[in-house]
Amino acid sequence: MKGLTLNCLGRKDEAYDHVRRGLRNDLKSHVCWHVYGLLQRSDKKYDEAIKCYRNALKWEKDNIQILRDLSLLQIQMRDLEGYRETRHQLFKLRPSQHASWIGFAMSYHLLGDYETAMNILETFLSSQTMDTFDYKHSELLLYQNSVIQEAGQHEQALQHLKNCGAQILDKLAVQESMGALCLKLGRHEEAETIFKALIDRNPDNTEYYRRLMEARQLSEPAELIEAYRAMQGEYPQSFCARRLPLDIATGDTFRALVDEHLRRNLRKGVPPLFVNLRSLYRDAEKVKIIGKLVECYYQNLMSSGYFSAEDAANPDVRKEPASALLWTMYYLAQHYDHLRESEKALDFINAAIEH
Repeated sequence: MKGLTLNCLGRKDEAYDHVRRGLRNDLKSHVCWHVYGLLQRSDKKYDEAIKCYRNALKWEKDNIQILRDLSLLQIQMRDLEGYRETRHQLFKLRPSQHASWIGFAMSYHLLGDYETAMNILETFLSSQTMDTFDYKHSELLLYQNSVIQEAGQHEQALQHLKNCGAQILDKLAVQESMGALCLKLGRHEEAETIFKALIDRNPDNTEYYRRLMEARQLSEPAELIEAYRAMQGEYPQSFCARRLPLDIATGDTFRALVDEHLRRNLRKGVPPLFVNLRSLYRDAEKVKIIGKLVECYYQNLMSSGYFSAEDAANPDVRKEPASALLWTMYYLAQHYDHLRESEKALDFINAAIEH
């Protein structure tokens, strides 16, 4: 035990010396072997640590703590067969414990024996008697559902969620899983309803929009852009509904969309605008369009205070706020920095600081 304490103080050589002396005094002591294993584990010598734990179990085969430590190392070293045996032993020793059942089921799940894993979870859940469903029970049901999905039984997984949905506290996870399963099963109308409800709940999740378009079976760029346009009307505050069409659009359509997007965000002063658009910089054509537009804004804002000459000539359009010029210079500095034109980037960021 002194060796263990010295190890925690960082005095490793002394620690090993004490633990070895302990072992020399009694080679049949499970405590000495266990502590030796803990030292090896702290030095990341996992194979040696496993040997020490196995030696400890020779003399004390039903020690729960040693079995737990061994199972953790086995899963870390991907010894899945050994992990299953250890979890089985722990299960036999403590069959009333929640964790024993889960660990036992998980060992079969990791080995790809989904049928046995599902049977263990089903048996455990049927033995539970409770009036109110707590978070632990809710997570267990979600785990059971993920095992059913991995087994490729999508129809059964969907039915399971419908039957147990009331007992699961994480309603968002239930909806997301049901939507994904409906898409896999080709139930597009059902999936569309689910993802529409999810967008109502969070209109800035890009994955929901993509899944909704998949449910509507839209694949042509023109159709997708039209659909996103409609979403912009429905969710005027949503950033995603305006940003996602830029990935799909090309040519003049892209120019019109990105022009609108840039003006809106430069006017509002959105600092991460460049970070948000950086994924478009993989396309050389789009980089040219963005560069030309923002350069144009800069020159017009400097000369007239408007984004374009057309705006300046239109009496109904108000002048842009003074900060619009600042954010335009900031964007140009990031734009040129990304293109490795450091001199230009420095000029713009210095001008922004002076402003």
